[in-house]
Amino acid sequence: MANWAGRFFRKSKGGAVLPALGALLIVALLQLVGVPQLERLGLLLFDGYQRAVPRPYEDAPVRIVDIDDESIRRLGQWPWPRTDIADLTRRLGDAGAASIAYDIVFSEPDRTSPGRIAARLQRTNGNSPTLAALRALPDNDATLAAAIAAAPVTLGYFLGREGRGPTVEPKAGLAMAGASPAGAVQAFSSAIEPLPAFRDGASGSGFVSLIGDRDGIIRKAPLIASQNGRLLPSLSLDALRTAQEAGSVIVKSTSASGEFGGGAAQVVSLKVGGFEVPTTPAGELWLYFTAPHPARTIPAWKVLTGAMSPAEMRAAFDGRIVFIGSGAAGLRDLIATPLRDREVGVMVHTQAVEQMILGRYLVRPDWASGLERSLLLALGLILALVLPRLGAMRGAVLGAIAVGGIMAGSWGAFLQYQYLLDPTYPVLGLLAVYVVGTGVTFYREERQRAYIHRAFDRYLSPELVKRIVDDPGQLELGGEVREMTVLFCDIRRFSAISELMGPQEIIRFLIAFLTPMCDILLARKATIDKFIGDAILAFWNAPLDDPDQHANAARGALEMVARLEQMNDVMTAQSATPWPGDVRIGIGLNAGPCCVGNMGSAQRLSYSLIGDTVNLASRLEGLTKYYGVSIVIGAALRQHLPEFAILPLDRVRVVGREAPEQVYALMGSEDLALAPAFRRIEAMHRDMLAAYAAQDWTLARAWIAAAAPHVAQFGLGPLHTLYAERITRFEAQPPGEGWDGVFAAAEK
Repeated sequence: MANWAGRFFRKSKGGAVLPALGALLIVALLQLVGVPQLERLGLLLFDGYQRAVPRPYEDAPVRIVDIDDESIRRLGQWPWPRTDIADLTRRLGDAGAASIAYDIVFSEPDRTSPGRIAARLQRTNGNSPTLAALRALPDNDATLAAAIAAAPVTLGYFLGREGRGPTVEPKAGLAMAGASPAGAVQAFSSAIEPLPAFRDGASGSGFVSLIGDRDGIIRKAPLIASQNGRLLPSLSLDALRTAQEAGSVIVKSTSASGEFGGGAAQVVSLKVGGFEVPTTPAGELWLYFTAPHPARTIPAWKVLTGAMSPAEMRAAFDGRIVFIGSGAAGLRDLIATPLRDREVGVMVHTQAVEQMILGRYLVRPDWASGLERSLLLALGLILALVLPRLGAMRGAVLGAIAVGGIMAGSWGAFLQYQYLLDPTYPVLGLLAVYVVGTGVTFYREERQRAYIHRAFDRYLSPELVKRIVDDPGQLELGGEVREMTVLFCDIRRFSAISELMGPQEIIRFLIAFLTPMCDILLARKATIDKFIGDAILAFWNAPLDDPDQHANAARGALEMVARLEQMNDVMTAQSATPWPGDVRIGIGLNAGPCCVGNMGSAQRLSYSLIGDTVNLASRLEGLTKYYGVSIVIGAALRQHLPEFAILPLDRVRVVGREAPEQVYALMGSEDLALAPAFRRIEAMHRDMLAAYAAQDWTLARAWIAAAAPHVAQFGLGPLHTLYAERITRFEAQPPGEGWDGVFAAAEK
């Protein structure tokens, strides 16, 4: 047996099996102890599942009355007088609400009560008949307490972990089926409760505290928690109990019905009235969110102002659980959920009750961890044993099939059964086995590759060296046709600048200019082809694929212009590096097919590109001087940048091309495109061009005049001056009916 094992490992290309198995064991140990950062990957994957397939909205008997911005505008700033809250409570009760749950904690007296106003006035005005009249008016808090006592109200309270306060007395007990799971649920020590008068008259009460995962996202709603060892229900759970006029909530733990397997008791499920709710061991409900749905929410002002008729009120609230929360901009109890970064807290309570009523649950089965561990060990062991014999490519295919099967199984379990099965550790185990196995197998080959890198790194770009190492045939002459994005950048008035400097100063200036420009281009995944004096030729999507080539090129060009603005401010004030004042550049960008590869002679190769796309990019750079803008792009690239701030410039027939080209000015990123100021000037500019094309010189001139106060902000003054001069010429010598609006460029 020992001889067989020795022969097997010797045949396994340098004993790659043992290191691969060691990597698998490490991942298995990490899964056993639990690593929060890795577990978060699974949670993020579950978030992606929900975003892809959110819970379909079904009309459950649950509504939200939202204290939104319009309600604040109509009814006054928050907090409203308790008489308004009492009126809201009465109206909902009269409409037949089964439970009225406040995601608001009324923990302090109403300072707008007549008696409290009288006490404040007495300190400044002494006694007066007005004060006596105020004291005789009903107390606002007493009015609200009476309304709460007359309606099925469930009040909220906060639980905290700072200090230790009186233990909350729940409105209904939590009966145990099995041992108490108080040690498994979220534990708190303090509480902020409603005023006693409100608390005594309420039909129910529950905590509203929501604590997200380590990344702050709320994925689970706690249905029970403990304070000073006592189990307490959440607002959503007690609202459901109140709506059914049920007695206690039954908490089923792992020691009930023979389910206890050792260790402290944990929660299995909760029974409230006619509903049994599966939970996590900590008594939480995995939340399965729906997309926002307007039928769920009714603004508070519609209820309080009588905008809804009694029949409409009945239709909206009769027999329903109504949650009241604050969604106004200044009041929002904002939380992050898998579907939305900014969601109001009351939505969590609402959707939790919807799930409990509809029976639509996300479930992480108790056998999930065992299945994930089994997959990790079984598939990892198989891959570790066969990888040395398959080789890197076929091993990668096998690993990819295994990873794809795991991911498909996880996704299918979610779609079909709403099961949450985490593929993180099995996938990580396969990756670890593959990386370690192939790393050991090709250690010697990589040393040889490193030698080639050291020999050529000083002469070629790292990407080209990598390609030569991977495929020495790359040294052959020839190229391939690819869809690419090309950039030409040139310093304006460089001849005049160079006249003011000596040769050494010119070199130092170019180094100071080209270095940050190239840093930007390389950071945006560009390949820098060559420097032509002060000009830069760069391109995207070769030698490596870049699916974001167009956006990378646009952002790179914008960053180059912005960086030069900073350098003009900073470098002019320095004396170490020569800087000729306000340096400007022009950038031409174009996209299209190019032939790229090793060009040159048999004695000297250069990785470069050729084609009409390159020539046009060079002509577009030249047009920046004519139109007075920094970045000019072609029509082909414009189609790939729909979200960027772009203005049409002209239809131009450039030197060397017969077909006219629609050219555009790249003004900024998506943020600028959405700015009101840009959208205003964009509309004016397009209207001006439309009038110009229609030979309506008067209207075109009017649009130029209307845009005049705004053009300086975007550097469009020279462009509109250019069109004004054209219009003057055309007014004197009209172009005629056959005019196609194309400008023929006379210079490159």
